[in-house]
Formats: sequence, structure tokens, C-alpha cells
Amino acid sequence: MARRQELADVVKVRTLPVQVAAHLTRRIADGEFADERTPSELDISQEFGVSRAVARETIKILASLDILDVAQGRRVVVRPATEWDYLNPLLAEWLPEEHVVGLLNELHQMRLLLEPELAAMAAATITEETLAELRAELARMASLEEEPDDYLEVDHEFHMAICRAANNRILDRIMYSARWLGTASRRVTNAEPGGLHRATDDHARIYAALEARDPAAAREAMRSHLQQTIRILTEKQQRTRTRRAKR
Repeated sequence: MARRQELADVVKVRTLPVQVAAHLTRRIADGEFADERTPSELDISQEFGVSRAVARETIKILASLDILDVAQGRRVVVRPATEWDYLNPLLAEWLPEEHVVGLLNELHQMRLLLEPELAAMAAATITEETLAELRAELARMASLEEEPDDYLEVDHEFHMAICRAANNRILDRIMYSARWLGTASRRVTNAEPGGLHRATDDHARIYAALEARDPAAAREAMRSHLQQTIRILTEKQQRTRTRRAKR
């Protein structure tokens, strides 16, 4: 419930500067300003019919996402796309679809590096209390296979419980910081026909390895689960590129 409220709070915040910033983000991501001067406060004010105060706040929002850099003398420039704050939930929402799908693939490359080892670490130290928590989450997954939005919340908590069980605060914060992209990713994979049932089976195998306190089996079960996810996301990216090429 807390997770759902957190998402709802973000959705509600749609001030005029946020709306203008979202529009400009999509245009910048598509390279519209690659060879032109970045829109100034005056340009934004005139194009969108907003006050200079709204235009100024728009630029502050884009600067907070590391998309724009306000240099000395108030000159505004677009920062390299490699430097944008991709862990901010607004970017996952605002960027064009093909950019987001690419980000999700990169997210899962990161997860494939970290989560199998986190599962192995957790298997060596997991408590009965955490196992009971995971059993409860697994039972909820099985009952929510027809409710993808509710399922993704439980899915996320299952993985975070394993992360916490590994007893590494730095890795825990890294995983937590990527939760918005993780939610976007789960929405893609949950839409796959039969995807939620397969996901439940995958999580059951991960749980069994943890319950057996078998680090090698936990590592392999988590890796197998994530590789399946990467396959779905890669196919999604290819379909998105094909649609874009046909426009």
C-alpha cells in the first residue's frame, strides 16, 4: 500500500513547469537541439505561452536531472546524454519509449552483475524470519497472477528482501535507487503472455535455493530468472526500433 501511495504522489505532481520540462526532455532526447542553441527562458516563455518564472523553474527542473547545465552568466547548454540522472523516476516517465526500453536493458545488465551474487550471499546468512517473509511474498505472487499491478509490488519486495538478507548496505541502496526503473521493467515483462506464471515459478526456484542455504543454486536460479527478463526486454527493444523505422 505504501508503495502504491508513493507512485500516486508522483503522478499527482503535474505543475506547469513539470509539464513543460517533460515536453522539452522528449525533444532533447530526440536530438532536436543537438545543433542549435538550447532554449532560453525567453524562448520557453514565448513558445509555450508561460511566464518567465515558469520558464525559469522548467530550466531548474531539467538542470536537476543533469539534462541542462546553467553555466556562468546564465548560458544554458545541453549536457551529454551519458551524464543524465537516469535513476530519477521522471526520466523513466518522460523519455521516448525507445530510450526507456534501452535503459531497461542496461538496468538488467546491472542486475545480472549484482543480484546473482546478492542471492548467493543471502543464502549463506538468511534467517528464518526472512524465509518466512519470502514464503508469504511467494504465496501472494501465486494469487496475483491475474493482477499485474499488484504483482509487481510483491515482486519488487521479494527481490529487496533478498538484497537486505545479504547484509550489505551499499548494495542495498544501489538496488533501491533503481526501483523506479525496476517498476517500469516489470510492467513490460508482466505484459508477456504467461509471464507472471513463469515469474512465480522462477521465484519459487530462487526461494528453494535460499531455503536450502545453497549459495551456488541461489546464484544460478537468480541468474536464470534475470536472463529470461533480458530476453523479453531485448525483443521489446527490437519491436520498438522496427516500429520507429517504419514511421
